[in-house]
Amino acid sequence: MSKKSTGLEPRGFRWVITDRLAVSERVGGHGFQHRKVRREEELIWLTDQGINSIVSLLGPAQSSQPYDTAGFRFGALDVAADIEPEDTMPVFDLLDEVMSSEDAVVLVHRDTIDDTLAGLLAGYLIHSSMLEDPIVATDVIQRILGRAIGPEGRRLIPAS
Repeated sequence: MSKKSTGLEPRGFRWVITDRLAVSERVGGHGFQHRKVRREEELIWLTDQGINSIVSLLGPAQSSQPYDTAGFRFGALDVAADIEPEDTMPVFDLLDEVMSSEDAVVLVHRDTIDDTLAGLLAGYLIHSSMLEDPIVATDVIQRILGRAIGPEGRRLIPAS
């Protein structure tokens, strides 16, 4: 199915589960590169792709106002780069909650797509029983992201 191509694709955008769960860098850019106009263009593009929910792993400092205004459902958690494996359940629970709606098409983001985010995505595939084998989950996410998951991310992937 061909989708409209207005707006601007967020950096690093990838479908983890086609038309259901996606990942990207922070909408609008991160740090000093963040721009309101860029965020608005990326939100247009995300809407055109069917995304209707945003999960930010940047914490409560991430304002929900731009997402609310654009009509997205929004959830946020503060996920430290050095998150411990035993602290991943709130992330998985938030994703479960947002994904529980059959019409949810979710984008999850952090400032960048780092080992932490990659490990959490692979971990979510195990947690949600979409995959059973952590090695397969690791391989799937590495292929989707086009990068290896380092030890910081791999330790977040639960054994089935």
